[in-house]
Amino acid sequence: MTRQLLFLLLLFTSTAFGQQRTAKPLRAFLQAAPSPKGAIQYGNNPKAGHYAQAGDAKIYYEVYGKGRPFVLLHGGIFGSTYEMGRLIDSLSRKYQVIAVSTRGHGKSELGTAPLTYEQRAGDVLAVLKATTRDSAIVFGFSDGGFTAFKLASMYPERVRKLIVMGASELAPGMRDFTFSTQQAFALDSAYMRQQLALMPQPQRLAEMFTQVGNMYSHLTVDKALLQTIQCPTLVMAGDRDEGNPVQRVLNTARMIRRSQLAIVPNASHGAFLINFPATWADMVPFIK
Repeated sequence: MTRQLLFLLLLFTSTAFGQQRTAKPLRAFLQAAPSPKGAIQYGNNPKAGHYAQAGDAKIYYEVYGKGRPFVLLHGGIFGSTYEMGRLIDSLSRKYQVIAVSTRGHGKSELGTAPLTYEQRAGDVLAVLKATTRDSAIVFGFSDGGFTAFKLASMYPERVRKLIVMGASELAPGMRDFTFSTQQAFALDSAYMRQQLALMPQPQRLAEMFTQVGNMYSHLTVDKALLQTIQCPTLVMAGDRDEGNPVQRVLNTARMIRRSQLAIVPNASHGAFLINFPATWADMVPFIK
């Protein structure tokens, strides 16, 4: 897709959806079909939606259920609150589920300061302060997993237990996180159009992609960080996660003092989407 076409798409989206945010049922990235009729539109549900001011940005989150707080942090770039649907459905029976839309994703603003994981942790803290005085169990997937590591390290009093999936030890140069909006639309144009419709500033999509890529590329997740995490931590990954090989995930778990390890069989990066029953079976004993 050329820059001119992308600009026209952004312009169309920002005007066409100015009154009605999304015309069709939401879907997760590369999901085969939209959500079924009547399904809760996680990430665009006004009955459950709230905003918290976090520095220079308003962060959108949704709350479901009652009980001890349980924070869900979705993946980055292609991630959305909607991908957390089955976790929300299952957890909200016993917990107060707080599903956060990451800065620059969904209805959350991007802000003006460069993206950092310390900033992301601060965003989650702002949501927690607006929602509960209690400590929370936190589940973070991929980008959300890196945020969860930082959150547990920086604000230990706020994290009771930690579950991280698809995020492991990392050093600058270890992986290439460069990804363009053109590639994104080529992979799943329907999903990207829906995400643009949710964004308060859809014209900043390319900027968000660039900033997230830069943030990933300069991130260090090592022993110095992981040993500061004091809460019980479940480190999870699919056995076929291309970006997080099993050995690297094992190394990560060993660097956390109170860790457990769960490898989901026959699953790649989004293991909880691919093999939810196995993911859930691993989570339940840990969170009890």
